[in-house]
Amino acid sequence: MGLVYSEVKLINAEDIGMVRRCIMDEDEIRHISLRILVDSGSWMLAINENIQEILQLPFERRDTGYTADGRKVE
Repeated sequence: MGLVYSEVKLINAEDIGMVRRCIMDEDEIRHISLRILVDSGSWMLAINENIQEILQLPFERRDTGYTADGRKVE
């Protein structure tokens, strides 16, 4: 079985709301396109600080996760 990748576009949802309220122009919406490895067993998405900064998203929380080899990472 091979690896599966997907092209995704992450968009700052608050920017979309501001465009709808005519506060900002559509071309100012912060977004990023990425090619990501798909994990069919995952149910959440995590982004790193670089993507958070590009999209200007608020910090929600820092969680602990586990890698495929069982290592614990924050």
